[in-house]
Amino acid sequence: MDAAKPEYTIDTGNTAWILMCTTLVFLMTPALGLFYAGLAKAKNALSLMYVTMLSVAVVSFQWYLIGYSLTFSPTANFFIGDAKNFLMRGVGVAPAFEGQTIPAMVYMLFQAMFACLTPALAFGAAAERMSLGPTIIFIFVWTTVVYDIITCWIWNPNGWLFKLGAMDFAGGATVHASSGLAAVAYSMALGKRRDFHEKNTTPHNASFIYIGLAMLWFGWFAFNAGSGLAADARAANSLVCTHLAACVAAVVWVVIDWLYTRKWSVVSLCTGVVAGLATITPGSGFVSPSSSLLFGLLGSIACNYAVRYKHRYGFDDALDVFTVHYIGGLVGLILTGIFAERYIIGLGMPEGTPLEDIQIGGWLDGHWVQVPIQLAMIGAVSGWAFVVTYLILIILNMFPQMKIRLDEAEEITGIDWAQMGERAYGYIEWEEEMIRMASRHSQHPNEQELNSKKSTLRNLRRFLMINDRSTTVNGVPTLVEEAVMDYGQQKDIRMNKMHPNINTSKLQRPASVCTHQSVERHPPSIEEITPEQVGQSSSGTLANSNSSGSSASEQADQKQKNRA
Repeated sequence: MDAAKPEYTIDTGNTAWILMCTTLVFLMTPALGLFYAGLAKAKNALSLMYVTMLSVAVVSFQWYLIGYSLTFSPTANFFIGDAKNFLMRGVGVAPAFEGQTIPAMVYMLFQAMFACLTPALAFGAAAERMSLGPTIIFIFVWTTVVYDIITCWIWNPNGWLFKLGAMDFAGGATVHASSGLAAVAYSMALGKRRDFHEKNTTPHNASFIYIGLAMLWFGWFAFNAGSGLAADARAANSLVCTHLAACVAAVVWVVIDWLYTRKWSVVSLCTGVVAGLATITPGSGFVSPSSSLLFGLLGSIACNYAVRYKHRYGFDDALDVFTVHYIGGLVGLILTGIFAERYIIGLGMPEGTPLEDIQIGGWLDGHWVQVPIQLAMIGAVSGWAFVVTYLILIILNMFPQMKIRLDEAEEITGIDWAQMGERAYGYIEWEEEMIRMASRHSQHPNEQELNSKKSTLRNLRRFLMINDRSTTVNGVPTLVEEAVMDYGQQKDIRMNKMHPNINTSKLQRPASVCTHQSVERHPPSIEEITPEQVGQSSSGTLANSNSSGSSASEQADQKQKNRA
């Protein structure tokens, strides 16, 4: 007796396409770590690489254990899935849902890459002052009670937003909106960085940003075009829309920044690309390439001005997660409700599918209720993501060993060295911190400004060697070379052409004497302050002076030790 044939069809081409997309979407998470590391200060770069890759490890385990079942179990209710697919039970060759042509195991892994990326995005807002201790627990819990539930609402056929007709092709709500509001909650729970009001937000490594963006853009093609789960015309349309929106947004962002700064910035270019990609994500499989140009334009303008005025907000979004990902996703979701078209959706349907069986689009198709549905999705996702994330962080912070913020000393040192014992580079940038700490001990602002001017003038005089009598040595030999006609001839520096009446003791003056004279004539500037001197000084002076009875040589030796 012949074995019964399966009731499903597996398309090998679609399977190969989604397998490739899975690997490309995975690449986006380490690329995000590199992108974030370039935006942050050098002393915090490794911590952002760490938390992004940690998200891959923790979420992948959570997804296998319970996450996939809570999100995509076929017997889920309108709110959340059940335990049917815990530990990947029943996840094999058969497609997960009706109409799919890829194995459920491939679908599970593809969706896992989206889940890995989402909490990693949220960590950008907490950069430079978050404690690494609670991150493992936070990632696991947040993915379970925030991401899994929101994604079940929108992408599970049993979810209430799915049944309502909400349109989110590749993650404008599930990824960008949820991570954007989680970032706001994280930044509010942590509080502002200690130097927030100084507006010192210059990226430390634009090269990292450029390389990270290139990898993100590369992976984003699979992120959007693979969300249709088939290698068909709709995937091609999604890829074209993704590219066009990113290009338009990049140009618009660069031009806006040039109008304000008169600089052509590579950081602006990269940020504009991300804004365009985030904006087109929810609509890439619903809108035409012509409409995607408007996505890039409006998304870039909205995100740029959100970033420009971010210091007026009541929270410290360190790396612009809210202002780029949430605002971009929000604009994209609304525009999708306007520009979605039925014929674009039909590109992913088999030939001969009746028009009535194809989902209707948005306002361009006369479906006026689509924008209110999109707004309902935005409100539900935003409220759930913010409230639940904030509660998770408050509860974690109640435990003494799970404090979510660094103390001030560790924040000054940097997360990399304070909590990881590692550095991205072979040096630590002390100059910035030393200037700030020393300036706190200044009693009068006018005096500080005067000292700064004196220091600048003093350095200029040293450079020009004007009236530099502190270490003058008489009888220095001439170092002028005679003309050399033959390049094979030995160069002879005339060391013996010295005046006969030379006091040779002046050529061997003790270092302490030279240093003593130099210190008295030219006190050390703020740039020469060492960490030890700052720590020892509580009154703004570089070192405590010796008693009045000390000799000049003892004072010089003491100052020389302090300078060392």
